[in-house]
Amino acid sequence: MSDIYISMSRDARDFLPLHANWFHILLSLVGADQHGYGIMQEVLERTNGSVRLWPATLYGSLKRLISDGLIEESDERPVAELDDARRRYYRLTRLGRTVLDLECARLQEMVRMMQRKRKQEAY
Repeated sequence: MSDIYISMSRDARDFLPLHANWFHILLSLVGADQHGYGIMQEVLERTNGSVRLWPATLYGSLKRLISDGLIEESDERPVAELDDARRRYYRLTRLGRTVLDLECARLQEMVRMMQRKRKQEAY
């Protein structure tokens, strides 16, 4: 296979630090499958407009996240009246959830380090 998006890594730590766009996409998929436009809107709303995933960025990232095994296309769909048959829905895989959890822990540790450093400044 010559697909440049194929990754042989299956160790969640190999994905860290996680690219910010990937972090926002994975976070959007916690708790519910979503289609691409829904992911874009959820990220925009959650970040109060400070992060905007443009379609080319989003769909390139989705392709890469699928090939790396962090997300997968979902076969589950909403009722037909609420759905557009052209939409593709995505969900987190077990590996994707593990990577997201590890990235959250890494970011939390960075904040703790910063807080300890600031306390040292106060003295």
